[in-house]
Amino acid sequence: MRKTILTAILAVTTALPAAADTIRVGMSGGYFPFTFTRADELQGFEVDFLNAIGEETGDEIEFVTMSFSGLIGALESGRIDTVANQITITPEREAKFAFSQPYVYDGAQVVVKAGNEDAITGPESLQGKSVAVNLGSNFEELLRNLPYADDIDIRTYESNIAQDTALGRVDAFVMDRVSSGQVIKESPLPLALAGQPFDEIRNALPFRNDDDGKAMRDRVDAAITTLKENGKLAEISQKWLDADVTKPAAAE
Repeated sequence: MRKTILTAILAVTTALPAAADTIRVGMSGGYFPFTFTRADELQGFEVDFLNAIGEETGDEIEFVTMSFSGLIGALESGRIDTVANQITITPEREAKFAFSQPYVYDGAQVVVKAGNEDAITGPESLQGKSVAVNLGSNFEELLRNLPYADDIDIRTYESNIAQDTALGRVDAFVMDRVSSGQVIKESPLPLALAGQPFDEIRNALPFRNDDDGKAMRDRVDAAITTLKENGKLAEISQKWLDADVTKPAAAE
């Protein structure tokens, strides 16, 4: 009789779904249209994307907002489990973190005050100019790796990057193409794209490079594959970006 009861308990336990984890997702809440706050509600591409991942994995998604420059440190210290803020894969970051597969493919873009796009036509014409980049983003490193980097006055910003460009306080800013286009579309500021995108960018979710981090990464990565295959990821991209940036340009 006791054996029968134990067998029944084991059968019920086996049938129960695994307990859901909480995935703590760090984001700035200030990077339109990927993560921003409107009417006191956190929203954007990244918010919809991570909520869709939670629906696939069964995990609870907890969003934690902080300044962009503090996100990587919060991940390293264990205060959050990943960062969803258009984090670009770089060799330095790959050496420290376990990345998911890319879910956004983009390019770096120069943006100037409207009317200056004939004078600044791309990265080559940034020589002798002041150029703003978001503090903690990979765009500073990208500019510093240009062969003429010593001739560029690179300035890091936490905010007001578009405003200061429109007001002439800096000559240009560099951001990803998708965000740049959306900022120009939504903003009353006189801004314009300068030249074509340069340097392919692959954005993905970083996790700590330990057993727990890799296990979470693998679970999330499987969900990303499902969202790509069932069209949900492309749907989220179209909703927020008016384009599907979820696959390499060569695959289109």
